[in-house]
Formats: sequence, structure tokens, C-alpha cells
Amino acid sequence: MTLTCLLLFLIHIVVVKNSETSNNVPAVIVFGDSSVDSGNNNAIATVLKSNFKPYGRDFEGGRPTGRFCNGRVPPDFLAEAFGVKSTIPAYLDPAYTIQDFATGVCFASAGTGYDNATSAVLNVIPLWKELEFYKEYQTRLRSHVGVEKANEIISEALYLMSLGTNDFLENYYVFPTRRIHFTVSQYQDFLLSIAENFVRELYALGARKLSITGLIPIGCLPLERATNILGDHGCNEEYNNVALTFNAKLENVIAKLNRELPQLKALSANAYSIVNDIITRPSAYGYEVVEKACCSTGTFEMSYLCSDKSPLTCTDAEKYVFWDAFHPTEKTNRIVSNYLIPKLKATFR
Repeated sequence: MTLTCLLLFLIHIVVVKNSETSNNVPAVIVFGDSSVDSGNNNAIATVLKSNFKPYGRDFEGGRPTGRFCNGRVPPDFLAEAFGVKSTIPAYLDPAYTIQDFATGVCFASAGTGYDNATSAVLNVIPLWKELEFYKEYQTRLRSHVGVEKANEIISEALYLMSLGTNDFLENYYVFPTRRIHFTVSQYQDFLLSIAENFVRELYALGARKLSITGLIPIGCLPLERATNILGDHGCNEEYNNVALTFNAKLENVIAKLNRELPQLKALSANAYSIVNDIITRPSAYGYEVVEKACCSTGTFEMSYLCSDKSPLTCTDAEKYVFWDAFHPTEKTNRIVSNYLIPKLKATFR
């Protein structure tokens, strides 16, 4: 064999090897709440919106897209890591078409939860409706790329689910209705039964690769610190314990689904520990402020209360863990995503 032939043979081996280990995720499909919403609330009648400045000021072009952040949210970083695209468009955004959605789409709605009663609080899209939009998307996708190609995208896509915070902080601990009928533990079980049924429906529709994110330390959100007067504005540890027990139960549900649905690969993308480490050791990550958010006073403002007209809004969000009283900065979203990416790639590549 000549040197040229040998080199060509080796190049062929490398190419084949790389193709075998290359990205196996053609699209990223997102369900959930404001932690992952990329702008669906722009298109519905709700007061919970973020399609105005200062939201999006660090996004490409300084555009407020409807993401509850100064920049990108975790699905954007995850999709980029899998080589799919750098941002995931909102399904209800008229600027995008099925051609854009074929490689990734977001059905999430800020303010929603597993519980239908949670979505009713601020008149946002309930989880069941997100699933109906997904069914509509499947029909459109099959018309666009053909049945065979669409089915391949549907089965190979990475599905992301992130919700649950609003069920507790907008619903259970604010209104008496659910507390009358459920203890905290019972309410957790109620939510997780909805989550389980949702995954089973997704599976029946062809989904096979699923990442579910539980709760972060919800008692440490700036809004909860601000209202924790008796606790000297520290983290609300009762809420954090609720998050921990919810996450433990979620792990069990995911294990059960993996056992009972033979082709499913479901992964717990637990972000509690990394967010908790950021909150307890902010300087190790280059943060200067953790108790308050960047926007306005940083204690209770979000959505329309978060205004770029406020002289108190910070100039450098990189120094802050939280962007508004409820949502992380882009930097925090990036750190959390980078923490989860190796686990996701090991499971879904």
C-alpha cells in the first residue's frame, strides 16, 4: 500500500469513526414554564410577559424575545451543545415557520405548572395545551418533511421538561384551595402523577429521549428572600426542603418510567445542587450579588415591574445570580447548562 493510499484509508477510518459518535439529536423540543419559555407568552392574553427591555438586553441584537432573562435560557445552550442551533424558537412566534421548528421548538409558557389550577392563576398555557400544540406540530412536520423523516426526527429528538416551581410558589403557598385538599407531600404526589401521565402520552406520540428538570432551591429566589421577614431575609428552608423531597420523588418516577416504557431513555437533569452551590459560594463563580436580582430593587420585580427606566437596575448582569426576582441571569443559565451537558451527552449521544 502506497503512502497516499494509507493516508486515504486512515482518513476514511477517522471519518467513519466520527460519524458513528457524532450528534444523534436532530431537534430539541421543549415543554415547561418560564425557566425554558422562549416567548410563547408574547402571543397570549396574560400579564406575564417579558417582550420588552431590559429583558433580552444581552441577547443577540439586544432583543427582548419573551425569555425571562437578560439573554439565553438553558434549552438554547443545550441545543447549541448538541450542534442543533443556538436558540430554540417559540412555537407561537409568527416570525418562525415549520422549517425552523423542524430542528427545535419550544412549547413552554411562563407561569404554568403541572397543575391546571396553576396555569389559571395568570391565564397562561396549561401543560395539556402544550401537548396539544405538540400534536399539531407533528402534523405540520409530517407535511413539511414527509412521514418517514418526521417520524425519525420525533423519535431521535431530545425532549426537555422543566416546571413545578409555579405549582408551589404561585399556587399552593399563595391560595388556600390546594392546601385545603392536599398536604405538601400529597400535592407533590399529585403533581408527579400528572408528570408521569404526560410522559406516557409523549411516549405514545413517539418521544424516546427525555430530560426532566426538577426544582432548584426555590426558597432562595430573591422574591422569597424578600418576603421571608421572620427569617431575616435568608433562604426559606421550608421551600427548599419541599424542592428536595419533590426531586427525590421525581427520580423514582423517572426510574419507574424507564422500567415500564422499554424504548424510553428518561434522565433526571437535577440542577438543585449546582444552583445551591452557586448561591452558597457565589464568589467562586465570579458573582458579587446573590440575595437580590439585577432588575430594579431586585427584591420583588419581574415581568412589567422590571423596567429599564429604573435607576436601580444593574449595569452588569454577570455579577448577579438572578436577573429578576424569580429568574436567573444568562450567566447562571450557562453555568447550570454546562453542568448538565456532560450528563445529557453521555445519555443521548
